[in-house]
Amino acid sequence: MADQTPDGHQEPVNEYERERVPERALLGFKSFVGQYAGEHTAGTELMIGPLFVAAGVSAFDIVVGLVVGNLLAVLSWVFLTAPIATRARLTLYYQLEKICGRNLVTVYNLANGVMFCCLAGAMVTVNATAAGVWFDFRMPGLNDLYPNSVGWVIAVLIMGTMIAVVAAYGYNFVARVANLAAPWMVLVFIAYGLVGLRQLGIDSPSGFWAKAQDLVWKGGTPLPGQVKFTFWHVAFFAWFCNMAMHIGMADLSVLRYARKSWYAVATAAGMYLGHFIAWLSASVLYALQLHTTPENTAVLPGPLAYNACGIAGLICVIVAGWTTANPTIYRAGLAFQAIAPRSSRYRVTLVTGAIATLAGMFPAIAMKLLDFVALYGLVLMPMGAVVFVDFWLSRKLGFRASYAELSGTSFNWAAGLTWILTLFSCLLAVRLGGIQIFFVGLPGWFFAAVMYVILSRLYQRREG
Repeated sequence: MADQTPDGHQEPVNEYERERVPERALLGFKSFVGQYAGEHTAGTELMIGPLFVAAGVSAFDIVVGLVVGNLLAVLSWVFLTAPIATRARLTLYYQLEKICGRNLVTVYNLANGVMFCCLAGAMVTVNATAAGVWFDFRMPGLNDLYPNSVGWVIAVLIMGTMIAVVAAYGYNFVARVANLAAPWMVLVFIAYGLVGLRQLGIDSPSGFWAKAQDLVWKGGTPLPGQVKFTFWHVAFFAWFCNMAMHIGMADLSVLRYARKSWYAVATAAGMYLGHFIAWLSASVLYALQLHTTPENTAVLPGPLAYNACGIAGLICVIVAGWTTANPTIYRAGLAFQAIAPRSSRYRVTLVTGAIATLAGMFPAIAMKLLDFVALYGLVLMPMGAVVFVDFWLSRKLGFRASYAELSGTSFNWAAGLTWILTLFSCLLAVRLGGIQIFFVGLPGWFFAAVMYVILSRLYQRREG
C-alpha cells in the first residue's frame, strides 16, 4: 500500500514512519542476512583494512581482536537493539520524539541525518575511485579536499543518483538489492585476499601463519603518523565502529521489520564476512602494495581492487558501495522526514541522496573516514542509552517512560542534558586524557544511562 502525502500524491511505498510496523509488513530472517552482509561488505572495507597494517598490528592481535570485537558487536545488536525494535516496532526517530519532545528530537534528527549523509557520501567517493580506474579520469589524492576533474564529478553524480533512487523505494527494495549482490561480493573479497597472499608467496595453509607474520601483519613500529594498534585497539575498533547502529539504537529503524528478535544474529553476516574477511583481505592487498612499492602508502580502493581482481574487483567496489550507501541514505531520509513528518518520505530520501552525492564529490570526508565514523558513533551513542533506559528501566527506577508524549513538553531537558554532558565528557577524555576515541564509547554509554536516570527523576519531580 502506498503512502498518501498532504498534497494528495501517492508514495511508492509505505514505511510506517509514525506508526508500528504491521504484521503483514514483517520480513523473514533471509532479508536481514542479505542486508547486513551487503551493508558491511563495502568498498570502504578497502580503506579500513589497510589501517591495521599501517598501525603495525601483529597477526595474533588482528585475527583474535576481530573475532572478539565483532562478536561483541553482534551481541550488542541481539541483546540491546533488537528486543526493543521488535517490541516497539517504531523508527528510532519517532520513538525518540515520544521520549525527548519535538524540539529536542529535531536537533538530534538534523545531526543524525547530516552525519548519515556524509557517511553515504564517503561510500560514493569510494565508488568513484573504482570508476576512475575504469574510465581513466584524474582522481583526488589522499590530501585533496575538493574535486579535481570533470570526470570525477560526473562519476559521483551518476552513482549517487542511482543509490538515492534505490533508497527512496524503501527498506524492502534496499533488502532485495543487498540479497542479490551480497553473495557475489563476498566471493570477490575472498578472492582479493587469496590473490594478494599468492602474490606475496603465501600459497599453502601449512606456511600461512609464519609467512603472514613476516609479510602481512608484522607488528612492530607503525607507519609515520599512525597509532600503534594492539589486540585491544582492534577489538574495540571492531566493536564500536558501528556504535551508532547498535548501542546508539539507529538500527531500531531496520530491525523493527524483523518477525523475531533473534533475527539480529543476521548482523554476524556483516561482521564476519565484512568486518573480518573483507578487512583481512584488504589488509593483505595493502601489505602487497607496501611489499612491491614501499614508498606507495596511499590507500585508494579502486586501484587496490583492480590490481587484485581486474574488472571484477572494480565492479565489486562499486556494488559494495551501493549496498552500503542504500541503507545509510534510507536512515538519513527517515531522520530528515521525522523533522517534517507531513512531508513525503520518498521525496525527502531523494533530496537526502542529492546531499550525500554532493558530499561525495569532496574527497576529504572519505580520506578521514575512520575519524568520522568514530565521531558520528559517539554523537549518536548517548541517545541510544536514553532509549534503552526509558524502555526497560523507567518504571522500575521511579520515573515515567515516553515523558514528552505524556506531558506534552517539546524539550525533555533530562534527555537533552544527558546528550550534551555525555558528549562533553567523552570528548574531554579524548582531548585532555589522551584516550583514543573508540575507547570512550563503552564508559560513555553507561555514563549516559546513569545521567538519564538521575536527571529524569529530578526533572519529572520538578515538573510534577
